[in-house]
Amino acid sequence: MSSGAKQKPDLQKKVHEVPHKPGVYLMRDRFNRVIYVGKARDLRKRVSSYFLPSKMAQADLKTRAMLEATWDFETHIVRSEAESVLLEGKLIKEYRPRYNISFRDDKRFLLVKVDPTEEWPRFRLTRLKKNDAARYFGPYAAAGALRQTLNFMRKKFGVLTFGRGAPNERELKSATYQVPTRLSEINAEQYGERVAQACQFLEGQSREMIDMLDEEMRKAAEKMDFERAAELRNMIEDVRETTKPTRRFTRGTLPSTIDPLADAQSLTDALRLPRLARVMECFDISNISTTHVVASMVCFRDGMPDKNCYRRYRIRTVAGQDDFASMAEVVRRRYSRVLLSIAECGMRNAEPGEIDISPEFSQETAFETATRLAEENNPQSVIHSPNFTAVRLPDLIIVDGGKGQLSSACHELQRLGLHDLPIIGLAKEHEDIYRPGYALPLQLPPDSSALHLLQRIRDEAHRFANAYHQLLLKKRIEESILDDCPGVSQNRKNLLLRKFGSVNRLRKASTEEIAATEGIGPKLADEVHRFLQRH
Repeated sequence: MSSGAKQKPDLQKKVHEVPHKPGVYLMRDRFNRVIYVGKARDLRKRVSSYFLPSKMAQADLKTRAMLEATWDFETHIVRSEAESVLLEGKLIKEYRPRYNISFRDDKRFLLVKVDPTEEWPRFRLTRLKKNDAARYFGPYAAAGALRQTLNFMRKKFGVLTFGRGAPNERELKSATYQVPTRLSEINAEQYGERVAQACQFLEGQSREMIDMLDEEMRKAAEKMDFERAAELRNMIEDVRETTKPTRRFTRGTLPSTIDPLADAQSLTDALRLPRLARVMECFDISNISTTHVVASMVCFRDGMPDKNCYRRYRIRTVAGQDDFASMAEVVRRRYSRVLLSIAECGMRNAEPGEIDISPEFSQETAFETATRLAEENNPQSVIHSPNFTAVRLPDLIIVDGGKGQLSSACHELQRLGLHDLPIIGLAKEHEDIYRPGYALPLQLPPDSSALHLLQRIRDEAHRFANAYHQLLLKKRIEESILDDCPGVSQNRKNLLLRKFGSVNRLRKASTEEIAATEGIGPKLADEVHRFLQRH
């Protein structure tokens, strides 16, 4: 951006080019100096709010002065709200904008410090990174999640998270550590092994621990102990927030605004696909208990979500929690339906006797047949056209998972005759990309726009699947055991659950406590109490 360019851009028009993504925005004056840095969960909504006609009239003096001095702005996309907080702080410290108050002092984000030279290393919180022999983890934008994670580490790994020096008598005998051997029964060398495991956990090797918490959450949900399930769900979120990789922003490494179509081209090149991946479909499996196993399919068109094409599925044929079989079922259902729809379209548009069954087409695969029918019956919008919105096969299929999920999906595609349909599996832990016929996974650079596009698609599929799962879980809670209790209507059931919070608490309540509920008389309270004691 040149400081000599005196023509002010049309900022209201420029706002419409800003994506609905988390990130930071920089306001610049006519001399190209940064005068304000802000963060946003949704950049377009936040930035556009500054340029509403009513904003200037309602703004305070500082905001009004900033808007009058603003000549242009720029935005930078990040992957999460946590990254936007970190990047905002970094830029404010770097540019020291005149209209920013926060972060202009020496306030820093929290770090976790552990000094391996100590006989009994402790995991401590600090805001200052020194040039010493200690190991530092972070920075962390979510202080609350970090503190909860340290508390979790203290219990699960049996490590010390506060104080100094050798463990005191209370720490040695503490029963809060959820490990087989107490500190009083091990030496410093054995404790060092625990510290090493906890360090690996903070470095992001947390999948096994998260899976363990996830299993506990499922068991709690199956027992209708929804309070415990919610507590574990929050713990999983805190652990993921703390241990997920976060970029460290330095001068010259600012993230750039996304270009969806360019990202799609970059992904096409990285995967060496036969044609531009204009339409991509991604599958994700979500389950908390065996009662509700669901799947999602999200569609991206030219690098952007096409929500009209989203689909959600309840798994029908799989008993228990089997992600491989569930993935096979949903892929089978999706593409058998797509093939049927394309064939029906071809039949409807053809005159009697005009369906081509000549020898030249007798060896076609289902993929080739679907492509030919689409092109023959949509001459103005063939299957490769960016304007083609009818049912069609995607240019790329993405499954959330590793070799197992990919193998299951490939097997179903082969059964449907879709051997040539490009497909990959994206494994979460290290963002490994698995491809049919390749023994080793492909790893794209962390700053690759192709990888960022895959992550956006995968995260959207995960969000969509979880939203459906939560909806079904909410319905399941409403359809509790009280539905079978004589005399308890839907309204009375809601009143009881609202007062006691859960069926378990209601089961422990006395008849008098139940009768004190609005709309529940002594006779019905006695019936409810006896019913719950029997069930």
